[in-house]
Amino acid sequence: MNAQLTRRRSAQVAAAVAVLVLALILVVWMLRPGPQPRQESSAPPPPALQATTAGSTLKPKPCYRAPSAPFAPKRITVAGVTRDAEVLALPRDSAGVPQAPPISTEGKTQFAWDIPSSPKPGDPKGNVLLNAHTYPDGSALGNKLLAGLEVGGRIVIRGVADDGTPQTLCYKVTKKQVIIASDGSWEYYEADGPPQIALIVCSPPRLGPGNWLKRTIWYASPMQA
Repeated sequence: MNAQLTRRRSAQVAAAVAVLVLALILVVWMLRPGPQPRQESSAPPPPALQATTAGSTLKPKPCYRAPSAPFAPKRITVAGVTRDAEVLALPRDSAGVPQAPPISTEGKTQFAWDIPSSPKPGDPKGNVLLNAHTYPDGSALGNKLLAGLEVGGRIVIRGVADDGTPQTLCYKVTKKQVIIASDGSWEYYEADGPPQIALIVCSPPRLGPGNWLKRTIWYASPMQA
């Protein structure tokens, strides 16, 4: 009888111990820390590198490279206005006024550069004097410039130096000025100031054939790296 009682108590104790162990395991499981949320890096991803192929080199951007020598302008691109427009090198007329391109289909798409009085792009000082036509029907280069060229606009001039090497110089428009034609502008003809473009076109209203009341002048400085 005593042996049976002893075995029964041992079984009860073993069962109680098993229940206690299971309870402890359950408590530990419930109290353990859960998975931590993934922390996103606050640092921005590194910029993508420009793709290159074996044996290739990265060319410097032409707008941030000074010309090796002053040069005669041959082509002009104005962002949002015209691309690779031809530049005519024209002497002044008998009254000493810079000449404009011819009155023709080609002439209304061309720039004129004043020679020999005007400095060249790349010269250390003075205004590179340019002009273009404005037509009453709105079809000329001057009309497009009036509609699309503002302060901050970019003008790219390409040409050739005296030694025959191709050159490029980019300019940023720093000033846009409207004047009465009869008043003239000494600033336009400045030859001793900082190097810049001075580009002039006729502006409305048109008073008669070849007679416009106003002129618009854009001044643009060489872009720096």
